[in-house]
Amino acid sequence: MTRSEFLRLLLAAGAGAFAAPRLRAETKNYDFRFTRLMYESGDWDVDQRMPSNVIDALIQYTTLRVDPVEQVLPLADPRMLQASFCYLAGHKLVEFNPDEKRHFERYVRNGGFVFVDDCNHDIDGLFAKSFEAQMAQIFGADALKKLPKKHPLYSSFFRFDDPPATGFELNGWGDDLVHDYLRGIEIDGRLGVLYSNKDYGCEWDYDWRNKRWLAEDNTKFAVNIVVYALTA
Repeated sequence: MTRSEFLRLLLAAGAGAFAAPRLRAETKNYDFRFTRLMYESGDWDVDQRMPSNVIDALIQYTTLRVDPVEQVLPLADPRMLQASFCYLAGHKLVEFNPDEKRHFERYVRNGGFVFVDDCNHDIDGLFAKSFEAQMAQIFGADALKKLPKKHPLYSSFFRFDDPPATGFELNGWGDDLVHDYLRGIEIDGRLGVLYSNKDYGCEWDYDWRNKRWLAEDNTKFAVNIVVYALTA
């Protein structure tokens, strides 16, 4: 049994408080805190109900000690360097100032994990073009790569054959495409940036109490993302 399989079984079994191995700990009280990143250039404050939905899924399916309150930190604030998981999203321009660029690179290169979601769900939109340009400046022109279907992200907790589609894609919004893959940036064999044009943030932006009306809980993939971030 591999290390990741053991950790997944431990989480699923409800074996008491689970402290995931990682480079940094959140606090002595929590294993996980949802940290949203503010940045000066764009509209970072999107899908405001999404974090509570992800938090609910983690509490429901895992034994992680989860902070029930979203943390919002400026990317330029050094405190973000201590987060175990960061989320960055928006519709508009992404143009990091020098502090933001320095912290993003330092965080990712030192073992941090950033989930970046394009709320335009459009490969040619302003957010996509500008964010991808920032990643090319920081990590190199070819740093963002397509994730293979066998990537450990897709089996870190639940098992997925493909990244789940969103209702925004299926309704033909954005670029009228269903994006059949995600992209990411790996540092020393570990995914440090997960990048989505699928608009998961808006897909999961509903009152968590309404999950009971869904045939399938669509935030299960969020559990995979967080568990991968904490255990890979």
